Amino acid sequence: MTVGVAMVCFRLYEIHSLKDKRKIVKGLVEKSRNRFNVSVSEVADQDVHHKASIGIAVIGNDGRVLNSLLDRIIDFMDSLGLAELVSREIELINI
Repeated sequence: MTVGVAMVCFRLYEIHSLKDKRKIVKGLVEKSRNRFNVSVSEVADQDVHHKASIGIAVIGNDGRVLNSLLDRIIDFMDSLGLAELVSREIELINI
């Protein structure tokens, strides 16, 4: 069994309140969940207006498939154009 996790950081522009930030983060999270049926959540920097850190988790048998899936999810989030992708980290854990 393999667990794949990713941490994606976005820079948000023209955000004036946490309410504005939540709207963008909610769009990224819900659209990714609905399209790929994976666990997605904001995991850090909840009180920072101009930065969003989102975690993604998947589980399966083949690490290559999970790595490819995480790459596709991150590319999808970036393609939405809601925020600028700053960094991405992917880790596969074999259990």
